[in-house]
Amino acid sequence: MKLAILFGGVSSEHEVSCLSAASILRNLDQSKYEIYAVGITKTGRWFYYPAHDPALVENGAWEREAALVPALLSPDRETHGLLLLRGDRTEAVRVDCVFPVLHGIGGEDGTVQGLLELAGIPYVGCGVAASANSMDKSITKVLVDAAGVRQAHYYLALRPDFERDAAAVAAKAAETIGAFPVFVKPCSSGSSVGVAKAVDAESLLAGLREAFRHDEKVLVEEFIDGHEVECAVLGNRDPLASTVGEIAPAQEFYTFDAKYHDASSQLYIPAHISHEQIETVRQNAVRVYTALGCRGLSRVDFFCTYRDGEIVFNELNSIPGFTSISMYPKLFGHGGIGYAELLDRLISLALEEHHG
Repeated sequence: MKLAILFGGVSSEHEVSCLSAASILRNLDQSKYEIYAVGITKTGRWFYYPAHDPALVENGAWEREAALVPALLSPDRETHGLLLLRGDRTEAVRVDCVFPVLHGIGGEDGTVQGLLELAGIPYVGCGVAASANSMDKSITKVLVDAAGVRQAHYYLALRPDFERDAAAVAAKAAETIGAFPVFVKPCSSGSSVGVAKAVDAESLLAGLREAFRHDEKVLVEEFIDGHEVECAVLGNRDPLASTVGEIAPAQEFYTFDAKYHDASSQLYIPAHISHEQIETVRQNAVRVYTALGCRGLSRVDFFCTYRDGEIVFNELNSIPGFTSISMYPKLFGHGGIGYAELLDRLISLALEEHHG
C-alpha cells in the first residue's frame, strides 16, 4: 500500500507534528507500506522527503536534506496522489491513503481534509465538518451543549468588540463567569498555545490580549478544579473508547512546555478516579465524538472535579499527539492495542470510510 504521511505544517504546533510523525514512521510496519513522507515547512512549502528518517524528521533537520523534491497534493482525482516536481519533469505518484499528521491550523481545521476530499483519496481521521467544528472551540461548545454533556461555563469574546473596548469585554467576561480564576483560550489553537489562567481583572485583560494574538475569537472559561483526564476514541460508525488516563502537570496547568518539554509531568493509566467515573468519561467521550461527527480517531478531554466527582467536558482533539509520550497511543496500548496495530487500524478505518 502506498501511504503518504503529511507532517510539519504552518501552525504553531509544527514541531509537535514532527515529533508525532517521527514516532509514526518508527512504528509503521514497512513490509506493509510504501511510505511517501511529505513535509510542509513553516512557510507552507511542500517537499517529498524520500529518506523519511525519523530522527531527522524529529529534530527538523529533514528540511536541509539535499534529496528533497518539491511536491504537491493534486486535487485532480485522476492523479489520486502526489505530483513530484523533479526539475523539468513532473512525476505523478498514485497513493492509496494519506495520514495527515498535522496538528492545529492547516491540519485539524478541515482545510487539508477538504483537499483530500477533492482528490478522492482516503485519509486517516475526521472529515471536513468534524475537523472544523472541533478545531473551533466555540462551535464545539454549542454542539456539546446540544448533546447534553456538562462542560465549563464560558463567555465568547470577539476581536471587534475587544478592539473597541477591551476593558468592557474583560468586565463582561468576569461578570458572566462570576468568579476568578478563569481560563482564557484562543478558540482555534491547540497544545495550550495562547492559553492563560487569570486570577483577577488585570491578568484577565492581559490573557485576552495574548489570546487575541492567536485568534479572532477567544473563550473565557470557568475554572474547573479537578483531575485532568483524557479518553482516546477509535472508529467510524461504532467507535471504541479506551480506558481513561490522567495528567498530573508539573506546572500550574498543562502548558505547551509541560506537554512536550517538562519530563516531570506524570501520566497515570488508568486515571486516579473511580471505576464509575471512568465509565462516565468513556460514555461521554463517545457521545461528544458522535455529536461532532468524528471518524477515525480523536482524544476527548474532561475534568473530574475534586469536590463532587462531576465529569466536565473540556475539549476534543481530532488529530491528537502521536509522540512517544502522547496519551492517545498509550491509552490503547494499555488496552492491548500496540502502536503498530493502532496505525494499521486507523489506515483500515480510512479505507472503510472512503469505500463505504
